[in-house]
Amino acid sequence: MKLSNYYLPTLREVPADAEIPSHQLMLRAGMIRSLSAGIYSYLPLGYRVIRKVEQIVREEMDRSGALEVLMPAMQIADIWKESGRWEEFGPLMVRFKDRNEREYCLGPTHEEVIADIVRDEVRSYKDLPFNLYQIQTKVRDEIRPRFGLMRAKEFIMKDAYTLDRDEEGLDKAYQNMYDAYVRVFERCGLDTRVVEADSGAMGGSGSHEFMVLADSGEDDLAFCTDCDYAANVERAEAGLEISSSGASASAADNDPAADEAAAIEKVHTPDATTIEDLVNMIEVSPKKMIKTMAYVADDKPVVALIRGDDQLNEVKFRNHLGAIELRPAHPDEFPERFGSVAGFIGPVDLPEDIKIVADSRIQELEQAVTGANQKDYHLVNVNPHRDIKEIEAFTELRTVQAGDPCPKCGGALEIKSGIEVGHIFKLGTKYSSSMEATYLDENGREQPIVMGSYGIGVTRVAAAAVEQHHDERGIVWPLPLAPYQVIILPLGNSSEVSQAAEELYQELQDAGLEVLLDDRDERAGVKFNDAELIGIPLRITIGSRSLEKEEFEVQIRRSGEEFNIDRSTASAEIKKLLEEEIE
Repeated sequence: MKLSNYYLPTLREVPADAEIPSHQLMLRAGMIRSLSAGIYSYLPLGYRVIRKVEQIVREEMDRSGALEVLMPAMQIADIWKESGRWEEFGPLMVRFKDRNEREYCLGPTHEEVIADIVRDEVRSYKDLPFNLYQIQTKVRDEIRPRFGLMRAKEFIMKDAYTLDRDEEGLDKAYQNMYDAYVRVFERCGLDTRVVEADSGAMGGSGSHEFMVLADSGEDDLAFCTDCDYAANVERAEAGLEISSSGASASAADNDPAADEAAAIEKVHTPDATTIEDLVNMIEVSPKKMIKTMAYVADDKPVVALIRGDDQLNEVKFRNHLGAIELRPAHPDEFPERFGSVAGFIGPVDLPEDIKIVADSRIQELEQAVTGANQKDYHLVNVNPHRDIKEIEAFTELRTVQAGDPCPKCGGALEIKSGIEVGHIFKLGTKYSSSMEATYLDENGREQPIVMGSYGIGVTRVAAAAVEQHHDERGIVWPLPLAPYQVIILPLGNSSEVSQAAEELYQELQDAGLEVLLDDRDERAGVKFNDAELIGIPLRITIGSRSLEKEEFEVQIRRSGEEFNIDRSTASAEIKKLLEEEIE
């Protein structure tokens, strides 16, 4: 392709609203343009990258035995109401009515559609198993679309669905797709980690996320430095902290004998509304404090208790409650709904209708400090087992921190940022049971089809590749995703240079290579800057001086290495260089 005929609107300045490298560089490189917040057009250069990702995904899905289909983006509400997700999916779903007042949505995912397809077609165990996938645009009304293609309202996704007779079949299908995903991301040139994940609104018995490590990632993942344990922090757990005496660390901080004799005491703590305020005022370690977190779950008041040095993991809390919507209580809700005051709420003598859930580490405390439900007062010497009568359960509610012990081997956990590019789920019979997608087994008994769901964010993969592969000059595409493999820069106005560039361009195209020829009437600096910005793996520069020596200058974008090659063998040498880049 010749740039004189190409639509490549590059930008010199970084757009003001672009916060992360992929968003900045994809805009500057003329790959995408925003129609409105979270909605993008993919321009020629960007769409070539997306097609490269799609092709890798398609090849690995086909290799895994999956069959490609295409399902409607417009979905009728009836099937979502059957599955129970019409309300559960919440405001992410774009809903509308047709001219006949029938309710529809723009598909955020297609589990219901798959279940609807197979429930009228699959009759017998002999019809199973199989795997259907599609590559299609999805729509989700993100509350805060940001970071370009990372969190968009409209995006391209590969979604696949396995259908099996039983859990054993699902396990095999799940592993098959797990392996296919590993191959996809390796072929895309991405450094990924596979982590245990929360299933969220998808439901099911288990899931894994495929995360690209990047400083700009919106997700945090915890992984052990000594074993293979890895999980999204939404799901990650920590092992027990063990003191040198062999007791748990938090238990070792307490003096049980003193606790037995110590009665609850109310102390004056004016304006001490935070853990830091209390530490300064009464000189007690945060490990001896109980933070009482007031929330509203599906319009009911609930409370989470965590240790003063911990942070509440809202995903774990919501999952324990089985809540669809969970939000922090507003300060003006405290008096009426919690019988308390914001900043001084505590779990002792709360109204009986309030559900209290405590983090597991709370049960180890025996002489703790907590709010007194009265402005400017706290309670000391609180024993959760003795003084808090309404605790429904002790469970894992805290967010793990770097340095926490691994729950698998006891080694130290590290926390790194990542970008979710793939997510796989064991759905089980969640959808088939509610939507009556069944089959007859060998004994003629009706059984629900066992399902799995598997997604790859195609457009997000393209952006994640930029996050991992860029420098101060622009994008550095991994060769499998590069929009073109080679860019030729003829410099100056010499007809001999133009002719040599044209000849090389034709030779490389005839050899099956993807080539850009920058035949624009532009200064050398503009051509060099654009070539580096768009990140083509090999740059071939042809100028009058090098041509006198019958040589072309080559630059490898990834390493910055520059050297000359003979004009007579240029085509063969360029092919060899590309093969080395692939390796």
